Amino acid sequence: MTPRTPAVFERLDMLEWHLCQRLASFSIYRPWLATLRLASRLGDWPAWVALIGVQPLLYGRTGWAWSLQFTVTALLAILVYRLIKTRLCRERPFITFHSIPCTMPARDRYSFPSGHTMHAVMFCWLCAATQPEMLFIVVPLSLLIAASRVGLGLHYISDVLGGALIGSAFAWLSLRLFSPIA
Repeated sequence: MTPRTPAVFERLDMLEWHLCQRLASFSIYRPWLATLRLASRLGDWPAWVALIGVQPLLYGRTGWAWSLQFTVTALLAILVYRLIKTRLCRERPFITFHSIPCTMPARDRYSFPSGHTMHAVMFCWLCAATQPEMLFIVVPLSLLIAASRVGLGLHYISDVLGGALIGSAFAWLSLRLFSPIA
């Protein structure tokens, strides 16, 4: 038995599909498609593991604390993200609308929220609060990751916005709970 998609998503799907189709159509340009795919792959985990791993090297003892904070926050975010995603069951745009091309394999069936965007935004906020000098790398990468989710046909814009809000909430909570460590 397939879970039923909430009605709010059905209405959002109809509102967003044309814009998502238009944004995904830019993937016919090979350099842009390669850029989106690279950003998406980096957003799977490599960029964030590298960011966490470099903390102790760059900042010593404080870096270890930030590394622990970032890791715990990311793991808790993954748990909540999975819970939300498997309960709300919003189909991906390319599944619902065959006119939206999927130019990279999806990791799972459902689209809300965007976990890639959740982590990208969460790490942006954490870096902004702890080491703003890293933002010149983290912000452009995060924007590309968010764009890649829609551009590759894997998410609706509201999935990306939902992931960004959840990521912001986790960063805020993390900074409130763990700031004495840093």
